[in-house]
Amino acid sequence: MSPADALPHDPLWPRAGGWSSPDGGGWDAALLGVPAFRTSLSPTGAHATPAAVRAALRRFSPTLLGPPPVDLSESLRIADAGDVDDPDGVEGEASVRAAVADLHERARLVVALGGDNSITYAVAQGAGAAGLITIDAHFDLRDGVSNGSPVRRLIEDGLDPRRVVQIGIADFANSAAYARRAHDLGITVIPLDEVRRRGVDDVVSQALEVAGAAGGGVHLDIDVDVCDRSVAPGCPASVPGGLQAWELRALVRATAADPRVASADIVEVDATADAADGRTVRLAALCVLELLAGRATA
Repeated sequence: MSPADALPHDPLWPRAGGWSSPDGGGWDAALLGVPAFRTSLSPTGAHATPAAVRAALRRFSPTLLGPPPVDLSESLRIADAGDVDDPDGVEGEASVRAAVADLHERARLVVALGGDNSITYAVAQGAGAAGLITIDAHFDLRDGVSNGSPVRRLIEDGLDPRRVVQIGIADFANSAAYARRAHDLGITVIPLDEVRRRGVDDVVSQALEVAGAAGGGVHLDIDVDVCDRSVAPGCPASVPGGLQAWELRALVRATAADPRVASADIVEVDATADAADGRTVRLAALCVLELLAGRATA
């Protein structure tokens, strides 16, 4: 018996997830698993996470309380396109780009379930993103090819760094060299302390103004390791003092409410290293629902 089968059944309490495979077009949102893990800087079982997130979705209702209450599964057309096989490496990234590009033609929002943060590179390119917002403790401007380099790779391939906004960058999680690199490139950095001082609405408004300038779609990178380790123990790089779960969820919903956000990824959760209660995977699943909630109001 699967964990989903063991959950109680109530016809008046529908569960999230279990969405159909895409057929045709006109989808409001489409999920795609991208279980990359091979280039991670720290050992990870992130390839197990897309399946774990799908299972965790069944623990939640798709209902916004309103008033009036809204069932997202009824108000939105939602599809699940399955996983990209072996998404690591040059050929794997090409497969990711192609899969995302196909879904981008048929859905208003493509949601990639990682996998490590390396997927941001191919997912954003597949969606043709002209702007980038990251919710992340790290710059991801490292040299080489890894889960620490997608932002640098996107910029080197032509993404305008003046349309990159990085929310939640944390002290003691980055080097001075990469902080200088972000400054020299002209990236807009909103550090963790500033997020808390200014509040979600003000930060998101600025991020969308910068990343969404001059038209084109915006990609949202949700790196769950931006959160406090108490709520995200399944993220190898999460540290004490990060965002609380409610802060991440609020940032995600507010950003996804803007129609310029055409793609998103949820990354850096290692389902095999989570706490016994699955709190990190459940938070990732809630981020899926917050993206959908934002889309419902876009």
